[in-house]
Amino acid sequence: MAASSTCMFRSSFFSPNPHPKQQSPAKSNGVHFFTPIKATASSTDDAISASTQPLKHRRPADENIREEARRHISSHNFSARYVPFNADPNSSEWYSLDEIIYRSRSGGLLDVQHDMDALKKFDGQYWRSLFDSRVGKTTWPYGSGVWSKKEWVLPEIDSDDIVSAFEGNSNLFWAERFGKQFLGMSDLWVKHCGISHTGSFKDLGMTVLVSQVNRLRKMHKPVVGVGCASTGDTSAALSAYCASAGIPSIVFLPANKISMAQLVQPIANGAFVLSLDTDFDGCMQLIREVTAELPIYLANSLNSLRLEGQKTAAIEILQQFDWEVPDWVIIPGGNLGNIYAFYKGFQMCKELGLVDRIPRLVCAQAANANPLYLHYKSGWKEFKSVKANTTFASAIQIGDPVSIDRAVYALKNSNGIVEEATEEELMDAMAQADSTGMFICPHTGVALTALSKLRKTGVIRPTDRTVVVSTAHGLKFTQSKVDYHSKGIKNMECRFANPPVQVKADFGSVMDVLKKYLLSKNSKF
Repeated sequence: MAASSTCMFRSSFFSPNPHPKQQSPAKSNGVHFFTPIKATASSTDDAISASTQPLKHRRPADENIREEARRHISSHNFSARYVPFNADPNSSEWYSLDEIIYRSRSGGLLDVQHDMDALKKFDGQYWRSLFDSRVGKTTWPYGSGVWSKKEWVLPEIDSDDIVSAFEGNSNLFWAERFGKQFLGMSDLWVKHCGISHTGSFKDLGMTVLVSQVNRLRKMHKPVVGVGCASTGDTSAALSAYCASAGIPSIVFLPANKISMAQLVQPIANGAFVLSLDTDFDGCMQLIREVTAELPIYLANSLNSLRLEGQKTAAIEILQQFDWEVPDWVIIPGGNLGNIYAFYKGFQMCKELGLVDRIPRLVCAQAANANPLYLHYKSGWKEFKSVKANTTFASAIQIGDPVSIDRAVYALKNSNGIVEEATEEELMDAMAQADSTGMFICPHTGVALTALSKLRKTGVIRPTDRTVVVSTAHGLKFTQSKVDYHSKGIKNMECRFANPPVQVKADFGSVMDVLKKYLLSKNSKF
């Protein structure tokens, strides 16, 4: 990115217009309009001039960041709407995002379709510079990794309606030691989406969904609360964002199938929690039936608004590589919305000229809940759901994924692959990663197992730039780690267990144990 463009966008990150108007724009149905000006090399003089301007003064002490944002309101002609997923280009079926609808007329999935012609009036360099200029800011709402891409996410929502915890902007960790020691790789990265407000990637989608619900309630739409079925992380995100907005949240959880850390989050955030004697698929069926009868907004990834937030993690990866495209991105898959969200983020960047290609995608499933893997191995013949068995990767313990069609589409269009991990494989991979300082969740262990298998077969080469998406924070799964390192898991060898050593509290005993340990690490000791 040219230095001159960088200066220019630092001075104008409030607005997608490089020369924002000073007067208040006219409104039409809550949408602002303007004639976009494409960023070009001829903007250099303006950029230099902007860079020499005095530093902006701090906002008045009696003004908060929402109020400050109102003074900088921008006008645009961007829009988005619901359309049937993968619909015929000649289809005339579409719905406003302000409608409460989850399925197309045929009963199929919906997708959020952006007005790409309007977005294409800006070139790729423009969007790269705009998004880069917002990173690390506290400006409302652009300090969020999601809302820094607002024009590509929910362009028509008023910033006052946004509910955000400045989520996203998560660490892209160079897994130097793990890559070198276990895989012979030099360019392995882990995208820590679990380093977020509630400890999982679900925050990225939930800020969008709850913001839209906040807008709908202000429009007096019939929405009393928001509900979800969950294996843990979705309920944590939903309850936190609803609590922030003062919106009731209702959570359906499978009894005794999630960790205590995951259960306590919605409880602490004031959600109405129902613990049900069924699995996730049973909870999902019930919440769909309930939301069809009561004015409760459905928050599961059947709702395509969630995916609009989740796709921003893909854009972040490109930003963090200075807009260079990695060769592979490996994503754990359960309900399968996330694999499509990543595809959509990468594909939008390609279509709008920010990059010239997309990475190959890998979806990693637990062998105990592997309907997509079986579908892939069959050559994409007729899909069959499975009865999901218990897995340490509890968030992906799903046998009848809602977003199966989305996932297949993403994989076919990215020359993608599906792999699986047994319980022992995923727990060993998690222990290996933790031993190099990562402290990951079991789902990331599934993804690392998939990577290991693809390395062994030579599909992924030693020098391929590869990103593994870590979906949740390891602190949510401490019990599984305790069980592993104490070798308390039935029928599992736990090869990399590292239990504490019991030693008498005297100097001689401690010295004997330490000498033995140090000798095992360094024969020259």
